[in-house]
Amino acid sequence: MQVTWRDGNRFELLPEGKRFWPAMREAIEGAQRHLWIELYLMESGSLAERFIDALAAASARGVEVKLMLDGVGSMGLTNSDRQRLRDGGVELRFFNPLSVTRLGGNLMRDHRKLVIVDGVTAFTGGFGIVDEFVDAWYEVAVRIQGPVVEDWMRLFAQVWDSPLTRGGGTRTRLSRSIPVASLPTEPVAGGMRGRAIWGRGHRYQAIRVSLQGRIGTAHRRLWLCTPYFVPTLSLRRALARAARRGIDVRLLLAGGHHDHPGVRYAGQRFYGRLLKAGVRIYEFQPNFIHAKFSVVDDWVSLGSCNFDHWSLQWNLEANQEIDDADFAAEIAQLFERNFAASERIDAASWAERSWVQRVREWLFGTLNAWVTRLK
Repeated sequence: MQVTWRDGNRFELLPEGKRFWPAMREAIEGAQRHLWIELYLMESGSLAERFIDALAAASARGVEVKLMLDGVGSMGLTNSDRQRLRDGGVELRFFNPLSVTRLGGNLMRDHRKLVIVDGVTAFTGGFGIVDEFVDAWYEVAVRIQGPVVEDWMRLFAQVWDSPLTRGGGTRTRLSRSIPVASLPTEPVAGGMRGRAIWGRGHRYQAIRVSLQGRIGTAHRRLWLCTPYFVPTLSLRRALARAARRGIDVRLLLAGGHHDHPGVRYAGQRFYGRLLKAGVRIYEFQPNFIHAKFSVVDDWVSLGSCNFDHWSLQWNLEANQEIDDADFAAEIAQLFERNFAASERIDAASWAERSWVQRVREWLFGTLNAWVTRLK
């Protein structure tokens, strides 16, 4: 499957759970033919209960419902909830369940987040079916309509058909049924240009290649938001070079509210050199910012991919890229609001940080470096 730019799409930015959860729920409740859903995180709780009810209701009215979860990200989903899904008519599969026979292979996870409704509408972002996503975490999604939806369907089908995906139901290749499952989607007059882009694990990520290409050709701005910032050496150098040549380079990162503090410390060991190069770093204060989105001039990338070794080298990831000045301006406004709610890291103050902080950076940085060598 090739990465292809398609014209005539409609993209709607859905910042925060109060925007994207109602939109996705309405789309699921209105599905008439099929629902294809791919998620990394799903844990039992009140959100999962409502989600299961919605999928079972869709199945009861004749909708084909396929749910694909990561084998590790779904470990918090109880056996009773898994059975509720199956009893409700949902075809349930799991990507790469843990195996004691191939330890390195366990590192590759399906980190994608995707909801496809009737082959007409898709949603992607950083969301999961976990109670924290409703109010406690800051998240962003995008609603997708237009010719690019068929590419998202093919992307889903590739993983559904993968030998690493386990579960019940027929093993007929889903990719063969896409022309039947999808409705003809004509380009929207005056619509936006976009493409679905993905990472397939095994140390090759088209998302990373695309991002670094954009960094190298940036003219005005280069703003990145990620909750897990442990970038590769090549990405760190690219950011520093861009800042030195006068590009407005800013990072919007998670602050003290973090679900994995060790990852934050591991990334903070790179702050000094980036600050020295002229990169501006902001740590979000209100809550845990779990969103992953970027804007480089008039290009936007939004989806599941973080800027750490797991996302950039091992995981299955997927982002929606959009090449549109108006959409980029909307993303820039979202960045500005979040910068205002963040603490900017001052280079002089950072140079005088405590020895306790430095030890944390060294400890978790060393652990991260060791993990990256496992595969």
